[in-house]
Amino acid sequence: MTSPVLKVSQLTKRFGNFTAVDEVSFEIRPGEILGLLGPNGAGKTTTIQMLLGVVTPTSGAIEAFGLDLSTHREAVLQQVNFSSTYIAMPQALTVEENLWVVARLYGLRDIARRVDDVVKKLEMDEFRQKVTRKLSSGQMTRLTLAKAFLTEPRLLFLDEPTASLDPDIAYKIRSLLKEERRSSGLSILYTSHNMREMEEMSDRIIFLQRGRLVAEGTAQAIVARFGKADLEEVFLNLARESSVPLPS
Repeated sequence: MTSPVLKVSQLTKRFGNFTAVDEVSFEIRPGEILGLLGPNGAGKTTTIQMLLGVVTPTSGAIEAFGLDLSTHREAVLQQVNFSSTYIAMPQALTVEENLWVVARLYGLRDIARRVDDVVKKLEMDEFRQKVTRKLSSGQMTRLTLAKAFLTEPRLLFLDEPTASLDPDIAYKIRSLLKEERRSSGLSILYTSHNMREMEEMSDRIIFLQRGRLVAEGTAQAIVARFGKADLEEVFLNLARESSVPLPS
């Protein structure tokens, strides 16, 4: 059996008396898109920050590519990248200059070709020389995605990757992600508040509520398990309830 790309075991993070993430365990398989769902405050951001080594877990373990993140942080993060609408990029640099900075930080070779490739993939030619502070929200989203693709990661964490994009560009981004997964075996952890998008993109979904994992499976299996019409109804039900017993 193929080893998981990412294995999270009993991951916990406490801030004083508050438990943000409570003994969460899950795996991502090679070439899998795993959806991460939960209302605001459920622990999604804290979980991703721990997976990126930005926040130190209170307890539990994170293993990526067979390596313990706590002892092989650099080796793991060289193979990982992250995109979020909340990432801040140097505002005084152009789009292309920002991508060159990322490439140099990662020690990439043949930078000009890589930058050209990612700019073409994300249809960014028209604003590649634009100063970052002058980008629209949709253009900024594409820049953060370009930063993530540039390093050709094996594992990608995407936090609302199509937020601020018009429907046509959002469709193209989803298609690009599926093609990258198919062609290179890219594994993805995917978050979104668009339930139709989550159903389309995710092979499996995990659902966090108040720091705990309360549902796991395919979108169809989760919908059936909770007896709802669709994933959006499941989300609304879990988000509104302070304590939801898992169906047996």
